[in-house]
Amino acid sequence: MQFKASEDIEAPIEFVFQQVSDFERFERTALRRGADIVRTDALKVPGVGMSWQGRFVFRGKTREMRGTLTEYDPPNRQRFDARVGGLEVVFTVDLVALSRRRTRLLVASTLKPHNIPSRLLYQSLKLVKANMTKRMNTRLAEYAEELEDRHTRTA
Repeated sequence: MQFKASEDIEAPIEFVFQQVSDFERFERTALRRGADIVRTDALKVPGVGMSWQGRFVFRGKTREMRGTLTEYDPPNRQRFDARVGGLEVVFTVDLVALSRRRTRLLVASTLKPHNIPSRLLYQSLKLVKANMTKRMNTRLAEYAEELEDRHTRTA
């Protein structure tokens, strides 16, 4: 199953990539939302091999997550491979420069179950896919607006 969303942002591709590579900010956001997340690598700068381990509540159950940054191509692409229980998740962030001051942000998540409990979760997610896609689009639009505001303040 795949979830996709895209948003156009009034900011240069380099700025947008820098912002989507601010992993510490995403870690703090996850902590504020109730997740328990820990960085498990020793890299000093963003790059392939960065990894995280976490725990969060989803659909009334605590889920364990392990994720790794497997592709890092500034300023175009990032790919994260994660495992949530028996569910394999591939999350990609692609950026396309539409002009010198406008960037398209494309995000996609692909889920693949590997055991019976993850297949049950996968089936329940299929039932609410439209709702989850709508929430993903809303959150991405809010994030794009936040990036535009940040860019305006720094320009």
